[in-house]
Order: sequence, then structure tokens, then C-alpha cells
Amino acid sequence: MPVSSLPPPTKRRKTAVQTTSIKSLEAHLTSAVADNGSLNPLADLLVLAHGTSDAREMSKVIYSIYRVFVLITSRGMLVHGGDDAAKLVRKWIWEKLDSFVALLVGLLQDDEPALRKSSLEILFSLLKHLSTSLTKSSPAAQPQFHLSHFKNIVRGLLLCPPSPRSAGRSKNAQTKLDVRESFVERWLSVYDDIRWCFLREATTVLSKSSPTEYPQLLDNLLSIMEKLTTFPTDPSELNAWWVEELGANPPKHKSAKRDIEEEEETEPVDENDEDDWRKFFDEDTNPKDAKTKSIKGRAHTLTFHQSLYSLQAHRAVFTRAWLNFLPHLSSVSTSSNRALTTRALNIMHRGVLPHLTRPVLVMDWIGACVDLGETVGLLALNALFTLMRDYNLDYPSFYTRLYAFLHRDILHLRHRARFFRLTELFLSSTHLPATLLASFVKRLSRLSLNAPPAAIIMIIPFTYNILKRHPALMVMIHRVEYGPGIDTDPFIDEETNPNATNALDSSLWELHSHIHHYDSAVSTVARIFGEAFTKPGYSMEDFLDHTYGTLIDTEVKRKIKKEPALAMELRKDLFPESDAADMDAGMSGRDAVSELWVFA
Repeated sequence: MPVSSLPPPTKRRKTAVQTTSIKSLEAHLTSAVADNGSLNPLADLLVLAHGTSDAREMSKVIYSIYRVFVLITSRGMLVHGGDDAAKLVRKWIWEKLDSFVALLVGLLQDDEPALRKSSLEILFSLLKHLSTSLTKSSPAAQPQFHLSHFKNIVRGLLLCPPSPRSAGRSKNAQTKLDVRESFVERWLSVYDDIRWCFLREATTVLSKSSPTEYPQLLDNLLSIMEKLTTFPTDPSELNAWWVEELGANPPKHKSAKRDIEEEEETEPVDENDEDDWRKFFDEDTNPKDAKTKSIKGRAHTLTFHQSLYSLQAHRAVFTRAWLNFLPHLSSVSTSSNRALTTRALNIMHRGVLPHLTRPVLVMDWIGACVDLGETVGLLALNALFTLMRDYNLDYPSFYTRLYAFLHRDILHLRHRARFFRLTELFLSSTHLPATLLASFVKRLSRLSLNAPPAAIIMIIPFTYNILKRHPALMVMIHRVEYGPGIDTDPFIDEETNPNATNALDSSLWELHSHIHHYDSAVSTVARIFGEAFTKPGYSMEDFLDHTYGTLIDTEVKRKIKKEPALAMELRKDLFPESDAADMDAGMSGRDAVSELWVFA
């Protein structure tokens, strides 16, 4: 190994390094790369970078080091080959590059936004240069992606090591918002190779790093995956590459051949580079996809280059990433995990299920979330309904689980509007039995007796729409008597099976009672059941945003058609505490208001 130009780190030497000109060191290294000279000043630059605390100086030195490494990479000094002396030099250069990359990864968590942005851009620019250099050195110039460098970027985004300028800060930090948004918008959502490799490496990081050791790992990963709004649905959409060499069409697939990526001899071999993701899932052949041009073959038999052009391979890594992530949310029942579960379920039906190789693989996790109840359980029911409707999942107890959500608290919670939106969707089918639907409308009718006015205003049009869609339920608003010898409501309120509540033999007398409600908005809406059912139906969105505040505003702004009767003159002593007669009688301190509530 070449001898470093740095003597032992004494205080005098540290002062000398600080005063060394960055430009002169860079100029010396630039000429050394061109003339095959000594690269020892590179160590000086790295010491300067690790030792400075000034953001401006840090920015200058990292860009200087970056330009030097671009020259070194373009000259092919990092690829294998040469005699023993060349191998020692190459090993030394890789050590310095790893030190520089570690510095940049730490700066992703720096307090200075400009340093965070610069570090992310330099890391991805180095990824492009290193991949190009690796491609040129590979047999037949096969397109390559520098995975070992990209792994450092992924670890920086998910594990968030502290900035070297922030001494003593915990490593269990959350990804900076600007770094995460920049990564998603500029790379993850744009380039197919970045997305594929990130999903693969994120799964590896998740399997090797414990969420107990890195509490923010799950939050960081979900914050990135929930922002992934663009995912290919057709092979023709696989056409954007950060590493330009990958834009060349891969060779045709051979069923019995597996391509093993060649790693540089100076780099350590990663035991997980076996691409075991390819064995995880193989989806069934889709007739619609058969007409499009794509790399064909089972996912686990494709090379890296072929996998990037295979829609099946992209869905495979996406599926593996989510199936490894979701169990961690339910492994420990904490408030933070419950919040993450809610966020995951929010995007499950539209952002996850359509891109899985087999959506029914998440059925068990979704079913477990239903048992949690409240907002989590409601969102899980939405995902479960999507599996039933779009992916032919057989779940006979779905409506029994939904019926269990109809309890008193549901009408007092803040997410009741979402509940009615989803319940209207769940009960929209005209093929549902009348007995089942009668239980739902009767149960809601019973709950309306203790519900706030805003909730009653939701229940009434909701019930009207169901009755309009299912005429067999009209008997529930026209029934006067329950039957011979039956004097009480036959509805079994405690029954958990919606098909055995006798609701169809009951009536909706609870909704009729609201025509005498103290709130005029409720009493007005309740009268629709006494009119002809000529209206096609109500738009629930017009009733879901009502609160006590909106009801009060409506009453305050209501135009008064008839002025109420008022006293013409107001006494100045309307509530006198005492008068002369009371004083004579010894009744000083009399309170006229309190006497109004004294009954003889």
C-alpha cells in the first residue's frame, strides 16, 4: 500500500491540514491521475472533509473529492487487472471511496439542507459513473449496475446514520423530508432500474436490521413506498434507465441458463447477491400480457438485465418487499405501529394490491387487521372487499364482520364519514339478500336514537338509498303492526349474525320519531319517509361533512320568515336582588332568579 502523505495526527498537523488549499490539492490530484502520479493528497482531502464543521467548507471539499473520483473512475483505475502493485493501489483507492461514500451517506441527515441535497446528487452521480466503468470492464460489455454502491444509498435512506457534523446524535432518526421527496420524485418514480433495485435492497435491509434496533426503519420505508405512485402495468412502460447502458435490449431468455454477475476482485463478495427474490413468486400467465412484447420466462431464471425488462420480475420484487414489511407492523402492538398500519391500509386497495403477483397473499394480514376494529379495522374491510370483488376471494363472514362495526361508538367517532362512504360501497350490490340489508338499516335506525344530529343526518339519506335500491325493504316503513300476538319490536338487537336478527319483520319507527327532533335540519330530513319515493337517490357526499359547527352555522344564517314576539320595553331592574318592601321585611339579599326554581 502506498505510504500516506499524512504524518501521525498531531495537533500541529491538524492545523496544517486545515490551512491547506482545497484547490491546490484537487489540482495536484488531477495532474496525478493524468500522469499516473501519487494519489496520496486524496487522503488529505478526506481528512479535511471529516474534520471540518463549517457547511460552506464541507460543500467545497465534497465536490472537490467527487470530481477527483470521477476522473479516477473514467480512467479505469477501479477495475480489476494489472500487477500486484496496481492491485494494492486499487484497494487503497476503494478504501478511500468507501470512506467518502460513508461521509456522503451521513450528510443525508445533516442540518444544512444544501449539504443534504448535494450529497444525494453526488451519490447518484457516482452510481452512474461506477456502473459505466463496471460495464466497460465486463465481458462483451454487458450492462451492469453497481449494486454495492447502491446498497449504501439505500441504507442511508432507511437506517439514517448521523451526520459527521452532528456529534452525539442518535442513529435512530427519520429520513429528512426533503431528501425523501427528492429521492422519490427524481429517481424512484422515474427510473425503472432504480425502483427495481431499491425494492430488492430494501427487503434485504429489512431482513438484516431489527426494527427494535432501528425504530424509524419501518416509518422510513413506508414513507418511501407510499409515495411510489407510478408502477409499470405494461412492459412497454419499462423504458427509463438511470444507468444508460441498461437501455440496450437484453438477450433473449434461455430457460436453462442463469447469468451470474461478475464482481470486481477488489470488492468484497456479498452473500446475498444470489437474487433469491426471483424464486419468491411466479405469477400465472395473463392472457392480456401475452400480446405485449416482454422478456418471457419464469422470474427466477432471468438475469439481472433481463429482469429489468420483465414486468413479472418488477411485480415479484414489489410483492416480496410488501410481504416482508407488513408482518413487522403487527409483530409489536404499539401506537406507532398502529399508525403505520393505518397508513399502509390507506393505500392498500389502490397502490399495492393491483401490483402484487397474487393479491390474496396479504389476506391473512388484512384479516388480522379487521380484528383491531376502529379505523384500522374499517380500512382493512375496504382492502378485504377489494380482494373479494376484484380477485375472487371467498370470505363468507365479511358482512358479519361489517355488522359488528355497528355499535354506539361508531356514530360518535371522527371517522364516521369514512365509515358511511365505505359501507355504502359494501352494500351497493343489488344481489344482497333483503334479510341482510334489513339488519343494517334497522341497526343504524336503532343507533340513531342516541346519535348526535350530524350522524342522524347521515343515517337518514343512507337508509333512503338502500330502500330505493331494494324495494323489498319498503315494508319496514309501512308496517303498523308486527303480527298476531306480537306487541314488541321483534328485532333482536344482541344478535351478531345479520341474517338472524328478524329485522325484516320489524319497522323503522326510530327514524319516524326524528320528525319531532329538536334540530330542525334533522326533523326536516326525517320527513322524506312520509313522502313518495320519487327521488332517484341522495348523494351521500352532501351529508357526510356535517358537524355541530355546521349545524349551528346553518341555524345562525337561516333567514327568519316571521319575526318572533319581543317585549317592547325592557325593565332596568329585571332581576332585582332586593326592594324596599323586602328590606322592611328583613329579606335583604333576595335572588329573584333562584326563586324561580323553588317549588312550594
